[in-house]
Amino acid sequence: MAQQIPISPEARADGPAGPDGTHAIAPDVAYQRLTLVNVIFVGPPGAGDRGWVLIDAGILGSRTAIERAATARFGEGARPSAILLTHGHFDHVGVLEDLAMAWDAPVWAHPLEKPYLDGSASYPRPDPRVGGGLFSLISPLFPTKPVDVGERLHLLPQDGSVPPLPGWRWLHTPGHSVGHVSFWRPVDRLLVAGDAFVTTAQESVYAVALQEPELHGPPRYLTLDWEAAHGSVEALARLRPETAITGHGRPLRGPGLREGLDALARDFVIVAVPRDGRYVETPARAEDGSAYRRA
Repeated sequence: MAQQIPISPEARADGPAGPDGTHAIAPDVAYQRLTLVNVIFVGPPGAGDRGWVLIDAGILGSRTAIERAATARFGEGARPSAILLTHGHFDHVGVLEDLAMAWDAPVWAHPLEKPYLDGSASYPRPDPRVGGGLFSLISPLFPTKPVDVGERLHLLPQDGSVPPLPGWRWLHTPGHSVGHVSFWRPVDRLLVAGDAFVTTAQESVYAVALQEPELHGPPRYLTLDWEAAHGSVEALARLRPETAITGHGRPLRGPGLREGLDALARDFVIVAVPRDGRYVETPARAEDGSAYRRA
């Protein structure tokens, strides 16, 4: 079983779901939990058409839930100005093609994720050897094939800006995926961490159902480079975030979040890295091409 950094319940950053089915974590930021994964809505309620941004695009079958939440939160017919991706794993792009087409929305991602988003390369195979629970064991069944939003795909600029979200920055946080990014708003120190770290043991069905607040490294069965993943957690801990929402689990805030991140960064090799595993022994990296398989 994966180890964890326990977090005080007082560090939880979310309240009950609102009438739109989302949980607010800031006046203009809310998340929706979709069985296995979170999607994030950025924009004030009632923002209207093109007045908001979606971060990540859920799992297969979640289109209706996302569209209903968007309508309730932003107004009838309110399309996003963009869809931002932390990375392109199956549980973050499950309905990306459908939503991008229905909303005629541009998609933004890191250049190293491009092959997974233009149909040209598949992710390396998941690794069931990493342990921790049922999701690890069944991970070879998870899709690795790319989606194709090539006509709408835009690459995040090298200067760290996020064109659809003025005031936000993107941070390259590789390890879980070669082009994984996190999004950071300095004014209120709000972090959208994707799967650079998570707040539930995503390998375990029981932990995912329970959603107790705790800090973990990235989901083990899909993480390609543990040295890079450690560096990413260290970089995010140095930001001293006030609030963090991850791809899996509840959002956290305050001293409990920062103390937990410090502990995760310090003890990452013990807490997060599996004892065995395909990518523990041989990382899959962009520079040698091992992170990409022919689609």
